[in-house]
Amino acid sequence: MRSSRGTVPRHIPSLLTPAGESDESVCADVRRGALWLLLFGVALVVSLSGCTKKSLSKSELRAITGEIVSSTQKITGHKSEITIRPQADRSIAGVPTQSAADDVYISLSDPSQTGALEDALADIARRHKLRVVATASGGVIRFDFISNGTRTHTVHIVAPIASQPRAPVSHAGGNGSLAIILDDLGYDRAAADSLLALPFPLTVSVIPHLPLSSEVAEEAYRRGDQVLLHLPMESESRDVKQESVELRVGMNSQQVESALAGMLETVPHVVGVNNHEGSRATADSALMGELMPALRERRLFFIDSRTTAGTVAYDVAERSGVPAASRKVFLDDNPVKEAIQAQLNLAARDAARDGSAIAIGHPHPATIAVLAEMLPQLEARGIRLVFASDVVR
Repeated sequence: MRSSRGTVPRHIPSLLTPAGESDESVCADVRRGALWLLLFGVALVVSLSGCTKKSLSKSELRAITGEIVSSTQKITGHKSEITIRPQADRSIAGVPTQSAADDVYISLSDPSQTGALEDALADIARRHKLRVVATASGGVIRFDFISNGTRTHTVHIVAPIASQPRAPVSHAGGNGSLAIILDDLGYDRAAADSLLALPFPLTVSVIPHLPLSSEVAEEAYRRGDQVLLHLPMESESRDVKQESVELRVGMNSQQVESALAGMLETVPHVVGVNNHEGSRATADSALMGELMPALRERRLFFIDSRTTAGTVAYDVAERSGVPAASRKVFLDDNPVKEAIQAQLNLAARDAARDGSAIAIGHPHPATIAVLAEMLPQLEARGIRLVFASDVVR
């Protein structure tokens, strides 16, 4: 039967009045139809609510982490290096949530094990009905496990260090030692990948409390590079972007200690510190006097980036018994190839003249390209490429 609005579904009683039927019969049909629709609506709500998966509990999340570790150990014969770092989660849209997520870092000793580990991770996700987003860049394969739009785990499979060779640090002979620090890591994944692919001893300085802070620091360490905390400090300029947490003039020792401890939690494997901005902070003797004992207690050295001629940071560090050094050259204040080449040559001359020097740059494409091109040339001239820890006193 058809109405003016189209076909009446067969399973729903007709609400139209056939010729010859009484009003009472029609009312009964109406009541039956309404009851059916009500029952259908209830069933639909129940069905839809059953499709919504609960968020993973903390015990469920940890159990999955245990499965990842167990599968890795089985595949690698307990010869892989595994680190687990619980972190606050972000939804896929980037909105912070109160749930937790586990970051699992796996360094394989044998690259041929990668395929079997990828299959095992996919199987774990499938059994727990988790969506998987897999990406690969810079020799690192990343698996994000996602439940209801929220990340529960990120597994980083780091390429064996042997397959990403680093030139050994030499301490004998030569024409001076040059340590190159690359600042501002933690923002850009592609920039970090390009930097970490360079086969030279580099010191990477990571800004804390950024989405990629822990990830970049962990991967730099596993590739054989040295990690610094790029410690945010107050600037004289009001135009400089402030970080979420920074050392500010007027802080007491407890406030400095708390801020530093929180920063170090987000940047693993730190061996030293250099200042991020800080033209006002590093010129304040009182603030630097609060910072240095906290560094000394943790056996961390200090590199003064010298963002102001009025800095007292190096002098306070020396008086406080903290190993320290100062930057000689900024490589890329003018981030064009010719200017960076000139600054790198200047740093090499300083190293040859003074015995050692520190140059600071940033992960700009031009900077990375110049380093890839010129560092072999500097080594051929007898310049020793070393870590920042090798030039502090």
